Amino acid sequence: MLLKVEHLSKRYLRAQALDDVSFELNRGSIVGLLGPNGSGKSTLLKCIAGLCRPTHGRILIDGKQPGLETKRKVAYLPEVDSLYQWMTARQAMDFAKSFYNDWDETREANLLDLVKIDAETSIKAMSKGQKARLRLVMALSRRAPLILLDEPLSGIDPPSRSRVLNAIVSEFSEEEQTIILSTHEVSEAESIFDQVIFLHKGKIRLMGDAEDIRTERNSSIQELLEEVYA
Repeated sequence: MLLKVEHLSKRYLRAQALDDVSFELNRGSIVGLLGPNGSGKSTLLKCIAGLCRPTHGRILIDGKQPGLETKRKVAYLPEVDSLYQWMTARQAMDFAKSFYNDWDETREANLLDLVKIDAETSIKAMSKGQKARLRLVMALSRRAPLILLDEPLSGIDPPSRSRVLNAIVSEFSEEEQTIILSTHEVSEAESIFDQVIFLHKGKIRLMGDAEDIRTERNSSIQELLEEVYA
């Protein structure tokens, strides 16, 4: 068992961000984390990444609670842009690489080519979409067992989204990794999902194998999402 979430709750003052969330994931799947704004998706990813302490419940990553040891096993791409503007793409990647011993330079080169990023480009000169693609490259260049992607398609123009999704699939190691991908671009991303988790007001509304759910409900994930949150 790679990831185990048990009765996880998180409260911010008067707001209940997560409410008794439980699920388990083995290695080797791409999981769509879906739901409207304020459903708790980002909070859940932050808790798994060890950046947010739960109010109740616990998280186990390879049997360990989030901490220094699990940070070596988790690659986290936040929704916010944390790049240093004075760096080039190459400098940003080298800086990130210095923190991790699981960085794969071959994967990095493949990803840069797939998403059309020139490593010598100044970050200050990049568009929002280019920065988003660079940050994705930095997250996926690690061979971490668990990869958390919070809105990786945000700010990326539609023609580039397919390249991003292709990059995620092409470099995904089914035997080694699990990817949890939070996104609002469900219609474009649902074809890569092996499993889905629907969150609403901090609770799991629906979860399971994506293909089984499509077959049982006779609906696409996008259609089902609209139905669940209608």
